[in-house]
Amino acid sequence: MQTALIVGIILALLWFIEKMLGTAMVIRPIVVSTIIGAALGDVQTGLLVGATLELVFMGFIQVGGAVPPDVLVGAGLGTAYAIIGNSGAEVALALALPIALLAQSIKVLVFIIRSWFMNYAMKLAKAANIKGMINLNIGGLLLHCAMYFIVGFAAILFGSNAVEAFVNNIPDAIMNGLEVAGGLLPAVGFALLLLPMMTKTNVLYFLLGFSLLAYMNIPILGITLFGVVLAFIIVYEFNGKNGDSDTTDKEDEEELFDV
Repeated sequence: MQTALIVGIILALLWFIEKMLGTAMVIRPIVVSTIIGAALGDVQTGLLVGATLELVFMGFIQVGGAVPPDVLVGAGLGTAYAIIGNSGAEVALALALPIALLAQSIKVLVFIIRSWFMNYAMKLAKAANIKGMINLNIGGLLLHCAMYFIVGFAAILFGSNAVEAFVNNIPDAIMNGLEVAGGLLPAVGFALLLLPMMTKTNVLYFLLGFSLLAYMNIPILGITLFGVVLAFIIVYEFNGKNGDSDTTDKEDEEELFDV
C-alpha cells in the first residue's frame, strides 16, 4: 500500500510540475525513473532503467492534439515493477511500452472529458473572466493529476499481472475505438498547428512535403533537411529582392556562404 501511494503521488506531482512550469521535461524517463528509484531505495536501478527507456521513448513527444504512448506512466510503473521484483531493466523495458499504450488510451478519455468544457471556456473568454479561465485550467490539470495518481496507485497495488490481465480483457470494440481515436488525434493536432500558419502563399510547400513523403518515400529527416535548405534559400532571395539596390546582390551571395 505504501509503495503504491508513493508511486501514485510521484506520477501526479511530476505531471503537475511539468504543466505548471511550461513543459520542464520532468516527465522524461531519465527523470521519472531516477525519482522512482530514489523513492523506492534503489537509485542505481532507477538510473539504469531511465537511460534504457529514454532510448525507447525518445521520439514520444506530445505535439498539439497528438497523444503518443504515455512516457510518464510507462517509465514510472516499469521502473517500479523492476525494483519491486528485483528483476532489472529487462522487465522494465518489457512492461513499459504496453503500460504506456494503456495509459495513452486512458489519457484520450480524459481529453474527451475535458473537451466537454470548451463551450464554458469560450463563455469565460468572451466575458473576459480571467480568474474563471485560470480556475478552469487548474481544474483540468488536477483531473489529469488524479488520473495519473489512480493509474499509478492501482497498478502497483494490484501488481503487474493484474495490469496485464486488465489489458487483455478490454473488449476489442473499445480498444479498436480508442486506437482509431488515437490515430486521428495526431492528424487533428497537426491540423491545429497548421491552421494559423497556412496561407495561400505557403500551401504549396505543404503539398511539396506531402508529395515527397507519400510518393517518393523520402525519410522524414531527409524532408526536414530539404525544408531547412529551401527555407534558407527563400529567405535569402526575399531579402535580396527587397534590398536598396541591385549592387548588393553579389555581396549577399557571398554572405550566403560566408561561415
